Amino acid sequence: MPLYDYRCQACGHSFEALVRSGSTPVCPNCGSSALEKCVSAIAPAGKIEAIRMSNRRAAAAQGLFDHYSPSDRARLLQGKKGI
Repeated sequence: MPLYDYRCQACGHSFEALVRSGSTPVCPNCGSSALEKCVSAIAPAGKIEAIRMSNRRAAAAQGLFDHYSPSDRARLLQGKKGI
């Protein structure tokens, strides 16, 4: 399911929605289906790397990297230079 940004043409409310194929989203503010699909802002490169590393640390804490060798685990948790 893709995540899209919308702006309601009826009330001007902006929101994100997960949209299944064949379904039509509605505005959570007023219920209107007159929506304009907007271009989503992307995260700056530094933020993307920070998010990636945060997710890797959380996965490591849950034991999801236990099947990797110690050197591979260290490389995964090292950051962009270790990829």
